[in-house]
Amino acid sequence: MATTQAGTGREDRAESGLAAMSPAYFGLVMATGIVSLAADMMGHRLLARALFGLNLGQYGLLWLLYGLRAWRHPRRFFGDMAAHATGPGYFTAVAATGIVACQFMVLREDVAAAQALWLLAVVLWFGLTYAVFAAFIVRPDKPPLDKGINGSWLLAVVATQALSVSSALLAARIGQPHRLELNLFALSTWLWGGMLYIWMMALIFYRYVFFRFSPGDLAPPYWINMGAMAISTLAGALLILNAPQAPFLAALLPFLKGFTVFYWATGTWWIPMLALLAAWRYGYERFPLRYDPLYWGAVFPLGMYAASTLELDRAMEFGLLGGLAQAFFYVALVAWTAAFAGMLRALVRGVRER
Repeated sequence: MATTQAGTGREDRAESGLAAMSPAYFGLVMATGIVSLAADMMGHRLLARALFGLNLGQYGLLWLLYGLRAWRHPRRFFGDMAAHATGPGYFTAVAATGIVACQFMVLREDVAAAQALWLLAVVLWFGLTYAVFAAFIVRPDKPPLDKGINGSWLLAVVATQALSVSSALLAARIGQPHRLELNLFALSTWLWGGMLYIWMMALIFYRYVFFRFSPGDLAPPYWINMGAMAISTLAGALLILNAPQAPFLAALLPFLKGFTVFYWATGTWWIPMLALLAAWRYGYERFPLRYDPLYWGAVFPLGMYAASTLELDRAMEFGLLGGLAQAFFYVALVAWTAAFAGMLRALVRGVRER
């Protein structure tokens, strides 16, 4: 009887953990994927492929867990989707799918698998974009601005730009009749992602400056302020490189180059500010540093900044940003290792408690 009760208690705790699972956990796949791609760009082929294999396992496991959560806890699953604080976290599924599609193209040259994942990302993007934001608009009880908006809202921008990046990479690897259409789709999502960033960042910056800011408010997804611009830079650089394939991109080349540098400069501006705020949070305010799934939202921007800076250097033929990209790659790798170790410790602790 005691054994049965203990078993039931463990099952209840497992169910409780599944119900409380973060909607943004696909950030793990985003972070691992971009560190893998950056490693390949820096010449670390073995590391890139090892992380790719790990990422495929993580991606499949997370879809299984999300499916179980939707089936066993539908009220919590869909309730989180309609909540201002948690709904944008679901966009990590779109971005993660796009990043894995990029890994298949770059690391395996598997265009068929990439096309299937790209199509899934498009379907997820359309479904979540209109479901999440329509729910925010029509719900009768809405939080005040300082409680309702945070850095995770920019995951909608990251998801949109992940479509642009994967579309541009796919366009460079296939022939007609779909190459031009993919480049146009990549351009359109790149432009829309930039507009969405301007809308959201204006509100986030307003919240920063005109509302009380406590250490608890500075959650790790605020690093996406920079990450959204970094992935926008990567998408722009790929469009510049694709310009010889599409006449309309060639005609827009000065615009593409100007806005891509604009995105990179904006993302770069955020780095010292976010570092200062992190020092204030953990150093001055002594906020406890312990594992949270949201920390993957801080690892991803670091890896993306490294990859986008190197690709920008290549597209613009600067020849002077390689050292900066290398430095941020190693920072991202250290951050990924620390977050992964923290996740493993949290999982082991959870198993022992059960």
